[in-house]
Amino acid sequence: MLPTLLIVDDERSTREGLRSALEEEFDVYTAAGTSEALAILKSEPIQLLLTDLRLGGESGMDLLDSTLAMTDPPVAIMMTAYGSVDTAVEAMRRGAWHFVTKPLNLDEVEMLLKRALRSRHLETENKQLAQQVKTTHKLDRLIGKSPEIRRVSELIQQIAPTRATILIEGESGTGKEVVASLLHHLSGRPAAKMVTVHCAALSPQLLESELFGHEKGSFTGASQRRIGRFEQADGGTLFLDEIGEIDAATQIKLLRILSERTLERVGSNTPIKVDVRVIAATNKNLRELVNRGDFREDLYFRLNVVSIEMPPLRTRSEDIILLTNAFLQEFAKENERPAKPLSDAALELLLAYSWPGNVRELRTTIEHGVVMSNDAFIDIRHLPRFLLSQPISDSQSLAQPKNALDAVEEFNLHALEATTIRAALTNASGNRTRAADLLGLSRRTLQRKLKDLGL
Repeated sequence: MLPTLLIVDDERSTREGLRSALEEEFDVYTAAGTSEALAILKSEPIQLLLTDLRLGGESGMDLLDSTLAMTDPPVAIMMTAYGSVDTAVEAMRRGAWHFVTKPLNLDEVEMLLKRALRSRHLETENKQLAQQVKTTHKLDRLIGKSPEIRRVSELIQQIAPTRATILIEGESGTGKEVVASLLHHLSGRPAAKMVTVHCAALSPQLLESELFGHEKGSFTGASQRRIGRFEQADGGTLFLDEIGEIDAATQIKLLRILSERTLERVGSNTPIKVDVRVIAATNKNLRELVNRGDFREDLYFRLNVVSIEMPPLRTRSEDIILLTNAFLQEFAKENERPAKPLSDAALELLLAYSWPGNVRELRTTIEHGVVMSNDAFIDIRHLPRFLLSQPISDSQSLAQPKNALDAVEEFNLHALEATTIRAALTNASGNRTRAADLLGLSRRTLQRKLKDLGL
């Protein structure tokens, strides 16, 4: 894949001349002014910027400032016919990598661009290695000691160093994206990019362009060539989240890439080879989609070389305390507050809830509690009110309550029920009808429970 270069000059002859001279070595984009350049920089992974200092009534210095404020800015080289030591020093001081004067020596420009690209690669590698050391990307990001999570952890360690395509299945909020990140960072290419595409968030046409890229003029609005996510992830990992949402036409193209490791941009017949490890995730049952004819069976087999099933939180209640403690520390630090424990009643309520939103829902619940509590601890009244509106049932996922309470000596379902009913009555100012509504019970059932529990 050619490195990407954006040339910004208000003179069309200069732009096109540079394009013609450099397009064999670079994937060239052009812009006549600041607004057009910034639009390209925000939508495309530009690695190198070659911009004139004077852009009609605009300033290349302003473009330089806006560019360098971006999260992943390109290496910038300024060019001008009004070269002076002062101008060069000012451009370098503001972040330009180098400075050239017009009339341009094309060999010198090409040499500078290649040197700038090498400099960018070294800087990127250093940042990525420093980030690896800082965050370590170890399996402690996968919080839990339940048998289900231990199995997932062992599987990650086994398959991460391989090149196999992986399908991660599980309900929303179970941590599929965390697993995908671990697979990438524990692979043999952790310094390379991991690129994520949320397939459900894009229309079929936008998804096709997003994945495979497009050529200028390939459809209405395609004013510039676009590098797709597969090309952006070349040498690294592409994570396709909610893969079950892609349409039939995109499924065919994706199958070809997985089979042949080549793609064609929209509007082009030129094959481009890519070296990408694909990890896909879904909260749907792809096997059922295949049986209904909504998902290609051959693509399913290509994606499902190795599968990881993420367990829902309700089946691993013994992990709730560990997750809760991790989130308490995280949000206390994030909000610059002291770490506070949960009251016994609040902890019991968390353990009784079925968590349909899984780990993501637990995480937001703990964040709510940290933000709302001004006491020395986090109690039921500091947690979201929806927790009190869930039906209490002896069939809730507490089949192994003692395993769920390694940090607590005994868990008593009747005590939990009593605590929850008291909380609902308090919340309802003693009104039993309203308390029954909060608990999802009939008033008669609540009366019976009050009598059975001796309340």
